[in-house]
Amino acid sequence: MSSKVNDFLTLKSIYYDKIDRFLMFKMYEKYKEQLLAKPIIQIIGTNGKGSTGRFLAQLLESIGYTVGHYTSPHIFEFKERFYKNKDILSNEELEQGHEELEKIFRKDLNKLSYFEYATFLAAVLFKDCDYVIFEAGLGGEYDATSVFEKKMSIFTKISFDHMQILGNSLEQIARTKLKVMSKKALISSEQDTIILEMAKKIAFLKKTDLKISWKLKNEELKQAEIYIQKYKLSNYLKHNFYLALNAFEMLISKEKLKLALLKLERLNLRGRCEQLTPNLYIDVGHNVMAASALCEQFMGEKLILVYNSYQDKDIFEILKTLKPIIDTIKIYKYISLERKLANDEIYKIADILGIKCEEFTSLEKQKKALVFGSFALVENFLKEWSDKK
Repeated sequence: MSSKVNDFLTLKSIYYDKIDRFLMFKMYEKYKEQLLAKPIIQIIGTNGKGSTGRFLAQLLESIGYTVGHYTSPHIFEFKERFYKNKDILSNEELEQGHEELEKIFRKDLNKLSYFEYATFLAAVLFKDCDYVIFEAGLGGEYDATSVFEKKMSIFTKISFDHMQILGNSLEQIARTKLKVMSKKALISSEQDTIILEMAKKIAFLKKTDLKISWKLKNEELKQAEIYIQKYKLSNYLKHNFYLALNAFEMLISKEKLKLALLKLERLNLRGRCEQLTPNLYIDVGHNVMAASALCEQFMGEKLILVYNSYQDKDIFEILKTLKPIIDTIKIYKYISLERKLANDEIYKIADILGIKCEEFTSLEKQKKALVFGSFALVENFLKEWSDKK
């Protein structure tokens, strides 16, 4: 990573329990004339934001548009959050973007949090793109990505997550996400009825053209199914793929969707039910909804679950959801300085649930394994696994 970017980020925490809900808005109002001018496509939800956004970016690229895709968090390097021209940006490009931000913000730059800084950096890096896709960090109403003018809102599946910030009920969580709906919006049909009804009410009040995701027909469906089979998309990736196809049709046209599908390449995003070997999968999902999707994907099989979790996650419900597909839990221990890992608690929960649990020492080549948890867990595992491989 470039030195100036690295020096800035070392002063910031990547994690937060509280956010200044108004700093980003104040900074944007102060400097918006020098930032991204074109409206963004904002993707909000609990799960599926990254892959939905990347599928859409690649579809738009396949017919000749220049697209910037800002996503978070990253697995290995900070620069993975910034995708443009069919690849993540280079350290040199990030350095240039940082220098431009320094000229715009001056001393105010230091007031920004890690995610606020990254969001403004994306605005600078993508200012010349035809389309810009921003993935919300959490929530929506006070999210850093919500300060920008929006061309379209895309809502993926919404469920429980970040409850210490967003609220303890599904209604509270959904409301903070849906309130930032733009004049053109698309929402996944795979939602709780409460969420869909709330979305319709908010759309009515905002005079929004809201579409609920739909199934493709005819030639587009055939081409989509060919793509799904070719790249062996998991069930949840298939859903996110179709959501991106719906979004493309709303943004561009049904006619050009056929061409985009013919040219579409493999998903250029790591850690989404990614198969590394015939018997090894990794997934950066870290909540109950992600666990449910994986249970559906591997139903009827018994896997070694390579797992760990931060203490603030709903570990009991996650493991309870995954229990039908778990042979053994192998707790993967790694150094976590900012957030405490739940090593001992996982043993206790596994015992309550009647699941065999032990510390991870190695992979068993004959048994199928799923590495499941946070981006940090997957990062640490991949570094060790790659070295041993």
